[in-house]
Amino acid sequence: MRTDVNIYQKRALVIGLDDVLFPKKDYLLQVYYLFANLLEYTETVPPAKDLTEFLKSAYMHHGEDRLFERGAEVFGIDNKYQAQFDRLHFTAKLPLKLLLYESVRDIMRAAHENGKPLFILTGGNPAMQLNKLRHVEWEGLDRVIKVYFEEELAGQQKEPMTFLLAENGLESEDVLYIHAPGDDRLARIAGVDSVDVERILTDDK
Repeated sequence: MRTDVNIYQKRALVIGLDDVLFPKKDYLLQVYYLFANLLEYTETVPPAKDLTEFLKSAYMHHGEDRLFERGAEVFGIDNKYQAQFDRLHFTAKLPLKLLLYESVRDIMRAAHENGKPLFILTGGNPAMQLNKLRHVEWEGLDRVIKVYFEEELAGQQKEPMTFLLAENGLESEDVLYIHAPGDDRLARIAGVDSVDVERILTDDK
């Protein structure tokens, strides 16, 4: 797909969520902080600060895979807390709002001010993604955004981007899709023009 397309040439803007609107780690690291504090409050050990720092470092180096198990091995955490760790990913009430990337926020504002509809199309577990959306500092943009969940649509045997276009009376050439680094899969399937968010975020660096 072309990636040199200006939003002003398009009728609508579709945006991803994780690492597109905000860094995914901004959500996860707060979940780990909450879990560490819950565990310290319940068991008195390990110290929340130590477990938080460990989970942060393990995530930054190894990602989310087996993160609870890594912490449990190092700190002797009972496996019964795995369920609470997992549940917090869906229900966490974050102490800090998730801040939009400035460049992406500015593009969204400009698109809206020019009368273009805004859509979020997000992968991942819908309950978790919805919880993330609740904690974003939208600065009013939440009132003009329509959200679609890939997993939900795929479960109904619908191709997510194609369904979004059809439901909103849009053709593939009408839309610009801003996607996470290296993930233009949905754009290629539906034949829409796309741009890697990294190209936009260079303006923030």
